[in-house]
Amino acid sequence: MDVREKILRAAVTVFAEVGFRGATTRRIAQEAGVNEITLFRHFGSKDKLLHEAISRQDLAPVIPALPEVPKRPRAELLTWAREHYDHMVQMRSLMCACMAEMTEHPEIIPDSTPSKKSVTQLQDYLRKLRSDGFTTVTFDPEIVAPMFLGALFSDALGRVFTPSSYAKSPEKTLEGYVDFFLRGIGVEKHAGTLRAS
Repeated sequence: MDVREKILRAAVTVFAEVGFRGATTRRIAQEAGVNEITLFRHFGSKDKLLHEAISRQDLAPVIPALPEVPKRPRAELLTWAREHYDHMVQMRSLMCACMAEMTEHPEIIPDSTPSKKSVTQLQDYLRKLRSDGFTTVTFDPEIVAPMFLGALFSDALGRVFTPSSYAKSPEKTLEGYVDFFLRGIGVEKHAGTLRAS
């Protein structure tokens, strides 16, 4: 791992633990095993370092794409939702730190995040479901895709802050979200797309 990579990873770790104010360049440099001069030589400022560290796409695991030709919506969407949910759980500390800092430091939130790409990917998949005749109701993919991802996001964070609100396991809950979502867009009539009750 090169020095720049070490610094970026250290910045994410420290920021997730202590937020913007606590993520001093000294502390990040110590975490990376370099001196502060090296940090400034590579990034110029703490703001630039944190922005790049948080916006890097390779900090997120590669999440499989939804198929271009839908065949089994329930299985396809459930696999995709599991990957997203697991990623959100892994990144929970970083997401909480970002949310806590958004008002005071909006510049550290990247313009293009994995979640924005996920919304676009889901919207495209929903359009394909509709055009391929899987759906029986009218819906707007631009409204329902963020709603579905919002449920995953809320669950991934909510289990930490209000665990008593979640009586079912994450796996059982994800299945419920997917089934409810597919029924809402009218996919329930197609054999093999929903588990029998």
